[in-house]
Amino acid sequence: MTAPVFLVDSVPGTGETVLDGPEGRHAVSVRRLRAGEPVVLTDGNGSGAVGVVRAAEGKDRLVVEVTGTQTEPEPVPRITVVQALPKGDRGELAVETMTETGVDAVVPWAASRCITQWKGERAAKSLAKWRNTAREAGKQARRLRFPEVADLMSTKQVAALLAEADFAAVLHEDRDAGSAPLAAAELPSSGRIVLVVGPEGGVSPEELAAFEEAGAKAYRLGWSVLRTSTAGTAATALLLGRTGRWS
Repeated sequence: MTAPVFLVDSVPGTGETVLDGPEGRHAVSVRRLRAGEPVVLTDGNGSGAVGVVRAAEGKDRLVVEVTGTQTEPEPVPRITVVQALPKGDRGELAVETMTETGVDAVVPWAASRCITQWKGERAAKSLAKWRNTAREAGKQARRLRFPEVADLMSTKQVAALLAEADFAAVLHEDRDAGSAPLAAAELPSSGRIVLVVGPEGGVSPEELAAFEEAGAKAYRLGWSVLRTSTAGTAATALLLGRTGRWS
């Protein structure tokens, strides 16, 4: 087993340090770590400290001897998934599985055909859930660089994001819409890749036209039609393999 990862405000240098608060409680009371076990402390921004547990004190204090550091470099190319808001808790499911797979950023999108709408207090709570899911899944996946979860974007804002990408694609299952296989797309070796995943009702013709004007073409994954909560994960895995990031 690889060492469990815990989130800290700043990565400590070599020597003794204490992990406390919610992360310390999780390490001591949930994971029940004991002296001699390895741990990694990360800031979630690509840096980590490798250490060994010296002692578990009370219910929420873990004394760690830091023996070295690790870094996770900036990903090349960077993969961003624009995720239309799914129903229920399927949004958190999408963020969780995309994070485990290796996505670098997630953008919530208020598509016209979304049944779920983020407004007012609900918007803040839902965004916080997505960001917390990305953090927890990042730790579970032993990542040192957690994916960014942006603020909710409108179709106009998504189009602007696509216009700045080195490769932009809208996942579209309808072959009559002129979609090409993503597996055969010409991908950049660096820069930014942005994928758009529509809602269960699909991307509207108006949205598709706006994204095409911004430089995003329609692509399909395969013969089966995936749900909005799984399409981003499948597409991310495909691109990670094709760009060599999984080599």
